Amino acid sequence: MSTNFINQVAYLRTSREFPEELHQFTVEVGKMYIDIANAVNARTIGLFPINRPTQTSNSFFVSQNRRQQTLRQVYTATTTASINHNIIGVTPGQFINCFGSYTDGVNSYGLIYGSNVAIAGQISFYVTSTQIVFLVGAGAPAPTSLIVVIEWLSAP
Repeated sequence: MSTNFINQVAYLRTSREFPEELHQFTVEVGKMYIDIANAVNARTIGLFPINRPTQTSNSFFVSQNRRQQTLRQVYTATTTASINHNIIGVTPGQFINCFGSYTDGVNSYGLIYGSNVAIAGQISFYVTSTQIVFLVGAGAPAPTSLIVVIEWLSAP
């Protein structure tokens, strides 16, 4: 098991002993506030807004140990026509986490990210600098509703 971690999992103590002396008490309360803020700020933000980006709180250190935040956006559609994502200033290499699902009105299916070749029985998609492009393989169920989530690295 590796012990070379950038940071540890956020941990928030469940109990504290407070000193009776006022100065020591204020020091302990200050430490408590910092502990709470660090634990809360370290979590992934679980917001998935439609057609509007939000920060995820995920951090990537891709180059020169510079931190890059990721942003997330959700797209919905009723057909497999390409969707303009309207994300400005992003290149295809910055899309790091993409997933989705669709329904044919009866069952729910997963969308496969990253293929630019149609896969028999599946619907896949890939992301360009301007669009989300769907590929429908022979025999894939016809979608009545699709949801796609894409996350990308912010500018360094």
